[in-house]
Amino acid sequence: MTLTLLIAALALLTGFLSGLLGIGGGIIMAPLLLFIPPLLGFETLPMKLVAGLTIVQGLTAAITGALIHHRLQAVSARLCKVMGPGIFIAALLGGAGAKWVANEILLLVFSMLAAIAAFLLLTRRVAEEEYPDVNQVVISRGRAILTAVLVGGLGGLVGQGGSFLLIPLMIYYVHIPTRIAIGSNLVIVIFSTVAGFIGKSATGQIDWTLAAPVVLTVIPGTLLGSSLGHRVPVLLLRRFLAFLIAAAACRMWWTLLVT
Repeated sequence: MTLTLLIAALALLTGFLSGLLGIGGGIIMAPLLLFIPPLLGFETLPMKLVAGLTIVQGLTAAITGALIHHRLQAVSARLCKVMGPGIFIAALLGGAGAKWVANEILLLVFSMLAAIAAFLLLTRRVAEEEYPDVNQVVISRGRAILTAVLVGGLGGLVGQGGSFLLIPLMIYYVHIPTRIAIGSNLVIVIFSTVAGFIGKSATGQIDWTLAAPVVLTVIPGTLLGSSLGHRVPVLLLRRFLAFLIAAAACRMWWTLLVT
């Protein structure tokens, strides 16, 4: 297997999970690119290359998944209009301010929030319809904007889109039904991901030779995941999402304790 085929396969898997759970996928794609190639005899990929491929995967998956979830009537345009600009501005400011905050502190805060989010998804039940009417969703503008600014700022500080924090907060704090939170999240994170994509592409941080197979495999993977996710019971989706968030939290704790 060549490195190009391996990266394409990892992008396919990440795209599937992105569509299924409504996350951008950076929290999955980056560890896979860092840890899997060395296990199969390839050299460890430079972090700059990994970051460039991850931002391409995240943007492609978010756009593709958003279109499918919109077609399935699981995207609230009103929610996206309220939260999108806030998360974009906060992500830009967070990214710019990252150089003044110690990385260890950022990882500690992010990992603690991820652990809390996973705990809520596993233990707190929310009574909701399996297929809610997106036009009947009640939105608290204040809570939605506060959530977008918090996640965008933290995500910008640590270089993540923050989907795995945004979805639980939308469910338990903004009180958005799970399916609507998953679908709308993909649109909302486009705002924060575009900022990173523009910056990396403009400064030559994306290897387009390896990015091309990422795009080609992320799209079908996300299409499949989005379609399947609409058939999976909401409770199972929340538990699967909790597992991935817990894994992400463990990875951040490992980084803190080992490095």
